[in-house]
Amino acid sequence: MRPSDRKLFLASIADRYARGGMDRRAFLRSAAKLGLGAGALGLAAQLPFGARGGFISPAAAQGIDWSQDMRNWLTEVGKPFAGQTIRLATESTPPSNAINSALKPFFEEATGINVEIEVLPLEQVLQKLTLDVASGLGTYDLYYIDQSWMASFSGDVVDPRERYESSGELAMPGYDFDDFLPALVDGISMYDGIMVGVPYDIPIFIQMYRRDIFEELGLNPATTMEEFLSNAQAIQEAKGPEIYGTTGQMRSGHYSLECDWTAWLWGHGGSIFSPDGKFVGNDERGMAAMEYWQKLKENMPPGVDGWTWDGQGQSVGQGLAATVLSWGEFFPSWDDPANSQVSGLMEATVPPSATSLRTPEECGFNEIPGVGHQGGSSLAVSKYAKSPDAAWIFAQWATSKETQVYITTLGGGTGPTRSSVYDDPRVKENAKPGIAGTTRHLDAVRETIANHMGSEPDLPEWAEISNDVIPVELGRFWAGEYDDPQAAMDAIKEKVDAITSG
Repeated sequence: MRPSDRKLFLASIADRYARGGMDRRAFLRSAAKLGLGAGALGLAAQLPFGARGGFISPAAAQGIDWSQDMRNWLTEVGKPFAGQTIRLATESTPPSNAINSALKPFFEEATGINVEIEVLPLEQVLQKLTLDVASGLGTYDLYYIDQSWMASFSGDVVDPRERYESSGELAMPGYDFDDFLPALVDGISMYDGIMVGVPYDIPIFIQMYRRDIFEELGLNPATTMEEFLSNAQAIQEAKGPEIYGTTGQMRSGHYSLECDWTAWLWGHGGSIFSPDGKFVGNDERGMAAMEYWQKLKENMPPGVDGWTWDGQGQSVGQGLAATVLSWGEFFPSWDDPANSQVSGLMEATVPPSATSLRTPEECGFNEIPGVGHQGGSSLAVSKYAKSPDAAWIFAQWATSKETQVYITTLGGGTGPTRSSVYDDPRVKENAKPGIAGTTRHLDAVRETIANHMGSEPDLPEWAEISNDVIPVELGRFWAGEYDDPQAAMDAIKEKVDAITSG
């Protein structure tokens, strides 16, 4: 199948799925045959709206004082393109929401360039993107690229490093590609030597806990897997059932359940695949992880079996759980005194260390074990853009240090992709307890990215495996349909190996 036909077919099935004309399993199987991973199918990296950063009132941006250098550059560079309109379709993410609802007016006023941002469910973003690149219509000038899309769309975007070098007068002074965190450049932006886009967004698992309860019980944040479990057990014994030791995102058949599983699996030295491409989650290390998880679940609220990340985040915000390993983007919402019962009480640190870690060479399909399960995205300029220069100006501004600072301090919950933003005085100033938009969790996010980050395998069949097989069978296990965890994991192995070999 020619690449253009492939993308048109993908656009067609994504449209059918988004309209309810195709069930999830049929969609996963059809799309997997086209070589797209779980994130590309809009099912893997979608975090809850609240956790991913809600829309921010324009009034919140009124106190922002853009630098004169930024104003001058945008005004001068935008003159030839005033009146042009650029378009972006994106998932609901902290950067997109902050830009769309609060920061965009500044860019439009300074440059005269109009910006239209569509915030959509990720499968609809995929449908629009695939149709656009297959037809070459250039409906969208900018693409939101999930990390799992890089291979499929690397030929349809402009390498930003090359664009910067060749753009001359359009290059933002001091843009500094070296400022982007190296792990993110490698993990979410590079494919086969091509920089598909600029690192834009990075959700990642960190450890978060109730300071007041830890102090009362004489506990310290966990540095090991065993300490994480013992902390949860101590809290449960002292505070349950009003306050549980920990919580989870364990709804049967949902990708969130697979996310939790990978963290415990990697944390016990296991991996999903071996170098020969076989499922090994049922080996000795995988069984150690399941035994650990069973003990941990005894210290979670009863409703955890029905929760995705939404319920998990709410359980902490409502004061039902005292420690959790989950998405760092939850943290600012928990500190918001208007919407949280634990405002000012939470603390953040890195995940507990794994008992051991397999190297990527000991795994398959580019799997990188790490307790800090991650997802991420890049912002790219389309090769088919009708207004490529205006789009490039916007892409630089949207991912610049100054804009990232304001996205972060407005309270979107994002982890910055630039190193300098973590150290910026304005970001540090927001590192206070009990305020909306706190940034006091970001040191933990940065260290986790550098030293604890885990990435799932990269193979076309991963969509079906991670969204259907693993969470469905794990859900059956937690519902008591398997006699023991070994039987459940053996069943997963049989199904996964049949998929990857067929």
